[in-house]
Amino acid sequence: MFGLSKKAELHAPFAGNVVDVSQVPDPVFSQKMLGEGFAVQPDDGDELTVLAPVAGEIVKVFKTGHAFAMRTDQGVEVLVHIGLETVELKGEGFNVLAESGQSVQAGEPIVKVDAARVKAAGYNLITPVVLTKRGQTKDVKVSAVHAQANEAVCSFKLC
Repeated sequence: MFGLSKKAELHAPFAGNVVDVSQVPDPVFSQKMLGEGFAVQPDDGDELTVLAPVAGEIVKVFKTGHAFAMRTDQGVEVLVHIGLETVELKGEGFNVLAESGQSVQAGEPIVKVDAARVKAAGYNLITPVVLTKRGQTKDVKVSAVHAQANEAVCSFKLC
């Protein structure tokens, strides 16, 4: 254990195609301004249940339901942003299932989304999952695959 970095992983928040965050069609994410990570383009469906990508504490659930932030027991900070520009919906189509301060396991439901409604309003539901605190992690590797909900798709080492 001396001098070795501890490995950790993030899980897909729902089933879909996984890409590196650099492939997200939004410069804030693709240029990694918010951090390293991945994104999932959900499979087709009218509803989408967004799961915790890691075990830890829900630090903040945005009142609009479009995003939530978590912190693991090791202090790693993770942001899940459901769709692009979805804050503009002002919570319409989002049902928050968890609250700030709540401890959750990876795979627990956090937000339920009326995907049909969000897509009909013209929004892309690609969902970035990013490690937001610089200097906490290194060697971030993303498995660009089609993932099932709660499948490990991103590994990293703790600094």
